[in-house]
Amino acid sequence: QVQLVESGGGLVQAGGSLRLSCAAFGSIFSINVMGWYRQAPGKQRELVAAITSGGSTNYVDSVKGRFTISRGNAKNTVYLQMNSLKPEDTAVYYCNFLRVASIKGVNDYWGQGTQVTVSS
Repeated sequence: QVQLVESGGGLVQAGGSLRLSCAAFGSIFSINVMGWYRQAPGKQRELVAAITSGGSTNYVDSVKGRFTISRGNAKNTVYLQMNSLKPEDTAVYYCNFLRVASIKGVNDYWGQGTQVTVSS
């Protein structure tokens, strides 16, 4: 069974930084796309950033120039470096791995979510 484990959320003042991590555990052969979503109270979940197995990245406009997504050397880990945080970045952040090939076949997986709170 594949499990995603997130870490790194917390409370930070506006202008500060946080780094989120998400690691996949299980008998994994490959991961096509790794991404971070967020959901603020009363709002729909939105894609924040994503990175493909080839290293291509994309970001929602509101975080461009402030957030950086990267894959770890272990290949099954993804990071989201968040700088110059704003109160509007406050949300629960979820990692999402698409088209994960494992002994269970090819599936998509979600992390459990980690709270990021930015105070003004």
